Amino acid sequence: MGGSVGSAFGFLIETLFSLYLAALLLRVLLEAVGAEYYNPICQVLLKITEPLVAPLARLIPRLGRFNTAAVVVMVIIQTISVIAVLAISGYPIDPLQALIIAIYRLIRLLLVMYLVLIIAEVILSWVGGALRHPIIPLIYQLTRPVLAPIRRVVPSIGGLDLSPLIAIIGIQFLMILIGIR
Repeated sequence: MGGSVGSAFGFLIETLFSLYLAALLLRVLLEAVGAEYYNPICQVLLKITEPLVAPLARLIPRLGRFNTAAVVVMVIIQTISVIAVLAISGYPIDPLQALIIAIYRLIRLLLVMYLVLIIAEVILSWVGGALRHPIIPLIYQLTRPVLAPIRRVVPSIGGLDLSPLIAIIGIQFLMILIGIR
């Protein structure tokens, strides 16, 4: 395909796949932290991801709260996305290389998602408890596994919680270390 047409379709494919992958990743993370099943956000995520996860869940067992079937679906979908974008761009397709790129992109998605969630929690802490939206408790539940260990080591200073700042620095460090910037 032509340069701009191929780029446009590549962008569209990557964006649509990334949105679905974000939903799958949120599902995996929310199940791992034991989020409330009846939360409307959880219900939406389950409804849009269940058609692809359910058939594989019959074959692949869970590891505790960890939904391994959803992770396998994420790897498959990301690999298909990489292959589709490479094909549209006219690059040769090596399935192993596509799989490695897919895993790399999923790690990037996880790190970026946690950056966004931690920043959202910081903003919510400024706004206060006046907001009543179903996503607010989920944000706190999702960030707890990252921030709680830091809070145990670094106490708040004069009422100022430094754990989000340390977590953001740590995530940025990981992104630079593994070359995900």
